[in-house]
Amino acid sequence: MAKVNFENPKYYQNRELSWIDFNDRVLEEARDKSNPLLERVKFLGITQSNMDEFVMVRVASLAKLVEVQWDGKDASGLSAAQQLKAVNDKSHEQLVKQYSTLNRIILPAINQVGIHLLKVENLSESQYQFIKGYFHDELYPVLTPMADDSSRPFPFIGNDTLNLSLRLNHKDDDKSLYATLQVPSIFPRVVKLPGADNDFILLEDIVKQFVDQLFVNYDIQEVSTFRVIRDMDLDVAEEDTSDLLKKVQQQLKLREHGKVIRLEVDSDISKKLRKRLVRELETDEDSVYEVNGPIDLTFLGKLASAVTGHDDLKYPPFKPYQAPELNSDHNIFEAIQQHDWLMQHPYDKFDSVVEFIRQASIDSEVLAIKMTLYRVSGNSPIIKYLGRAAQNGKQVTVLVEVKARFDEENNVHWAKQLERMGCHVIYGLVGLKTHSKLSLVVRREESGIRRYVHLGTGNYNDVTAHFYTDIGLLTCNNDIGIDVTNIFNMLSGYSRPPYFHKLHISPRGIREFITERLDQAITYAKNGRPVHVRMKMNSLSDKDMIAKLYEASHAGVQIDLIVRGICCLKTGIKGISDNISVHSIVGRFLEHSRIYSFDFDGEKQVYLSSADLMTRNLNRRVEQLFPIEQPDLTKRVLDIYQTMWDDNVKTRYLAADGTYKRVDRRGRAPLNCQEYFANQATQLTEAQQSEAHMNTTNQFQPMMSPENQPDPFDEDQDGGDNQ
Repeated sequence: MAKVNFENPKYYQNRELSWIDFNDRVLEEARDKSNPLLERVKFLGITQSNMDEFVMVRVASLAKLVEVQWDGKDASGLSAAQQLKAVNDKSHEQLVKQYSTLNRIILPAINQVGIHLLKVENLSESQYQFIKGYFHDELYPVLTPMADDSSRPFPFIGNDTLNLSLRLNHKDDDKSLYATLQVPSIFPRVVKLPGADNDFILLEDIVKQFVDQLFVNYDIQEVSTFRVIRDMDLDVAEEDTSDLLKKVQQQLKLREHGKVIRLEVDSDISKKLRKRLVRELETDEDSVYEVNGPIDLTFLGKLASAVTGHDDLKYPPFKPYQAPELNSDHNIFEAIQQHDWLMQHPYDKFDSVVEFIRQASIDSEVLAIKMTLYRVSGNSPIIKYLGRAAQNGKQVTVLVEVKARFDEENNVHWAKQLERMGCHVIYGLVGLKTHSKLSLVVRREESGIRRYVHLGTGNYNDVTAHFYTDIGLLTCNNDIGIDVTNIFNMLSGYSRPPYFHKLHISPRGIREFITERLDQAITYAKNGRPVHVRMKMNSLSDKDMIAKLYEASHAGVQIDLIVRGICCLKTGIKGISDNISVHSIVGRFLEHSRIYSFDFDGEKQVYLSSADLMTRNLNRRVEQLFPIEQPDLTKRVLDIYQTMWDDNVKTRYLAADGTYKRVDRRGRAPLNCQEYFANQATQLTEAQQSEAHMNTTNQFQPMMSPENQPDPFDEDQDGGDNQ
């Protein structure tokens, strides 16, 4: 029997084209009339911010490969030049769809409910006088026109800035002159107008209307808006520097001057002005995008937020749940001693994680706190509590990943702040990003030293925890505690543990573990024993992992995959992937949790991880994969997975032709898994509040002694509640 080549390029989808397919699924949410209208407005804005980041990093990387004439090919058999051409072609198609969505669907829909994004010609007299005053009083002193002639060269255009390109001439001369003007980003781009509750105008339209006042005695012939997206990938050769923090700061400054990867211009720009911009910005023709509407749709998120009186056009609020044992009224360490705790955010409050660090910072028995930080919020309570712990004499060690893409500046700031507060700050291993989500609290107790651990699939970010779905575990399992201790010793010093008791660590460890489990599944299938593999992740692109999944499918293993974004695996290939099903869920919350489960003839093994099955996660990052062993929690994770798998509202399945299709719901009750989890959390919270109310109304409450009364002037009495 001929050996099957599971690495045949025909079996793989290109990574970048698969990502554009994902962004198209987000765009579908903007077009979906079953979503609240203002949420659809936000979805359209998200497609823009997604695309911008994709261009800054992924398309920029392809452009660099083409520039150095890289002769390799991706898993699907495409060269860098072929990929770049295909990506630009598909991106042009998506841009047309974005703006047809805006102009034909979104703007007419918001107009019908009294929300207006107006042009100057549509303004009332009082509104016109308002923007005239706004221009003269606010904008005029800030605007800086930049002439472009033989003595004044074309100015530098910053990444992701909105600019006007002007063609003009002196009143006494017909010769064309050129200038540029940056629309200042220090002002809100969406300007609220008087005279109506929800009338708005874009800042650039105000500037365009009165721009002639910046060029006295000159006639404006043409004004066109444009924007550039530059190569913003951070290039840090760590082996060449002893001071990583300084190197990152240097690269942040250099990055602002990266090559132009995409140029967006108004669709009505003249050929003359377009040609000039292309030449001055040294842009490839394929990278020029003509836009039929306002350039840079990220303003739509601000527009939706500025609307008043239309809560009915937003997602209904829900009440996240918090187990009483994990709140500020209880000793969280005693709760963890009783059993492990599983939290599914945002349906379970992130407050419990913050409370874990808060109590550790003030608990007299806590000796040390160790933590990894990949992305944190701009005003992180966790940072505050880590600083407090250090000031309270505890040993605090924090790994801050200063190479976290687009969070580098924020993380550099926090690294310095933590050092000033007395924490030991480390930056990880040379050549590797630390993407693990780990917290370790070491506590002295009567029985001896006990380690308390939080492990999660998502970042320690109290803001994104409201709209990213992640799962976290609080445990004092001794073997896990030893493993996490060894990981921190590895990250901060020169330690290479020969093995881990419970955890599996990348680089290498997670790949080896999942490969072993798939090999075991293959053996079961070949022996006719039932076996079922279920995985959930953000992206699936690693060629070797996909080949192993194909091998398992070929052997008869049933494989169900929930992959939100990139998926380079193809389904429905006879004898290769006909036992693999792929779902993608795009909805109200960003699906971010990673679940890896294996059912070997009834023996269910469940793991959570910080890692996707991408080459960078498996080879070039420090990641963790950890087991869920407490039976009730194992069941809960499997129930969570099954509910997501059964979703027939926000799920698309990957068809054999490579397209994503909606689930056929005929004869089935609709199930939106995210809505289901939100409703479940609300019911639990309301039942808890009702019970608490019953207890307080039926019982006499003894007054606390003065020394136990909460201090009304203590900013930390809120117990880290940030919901």
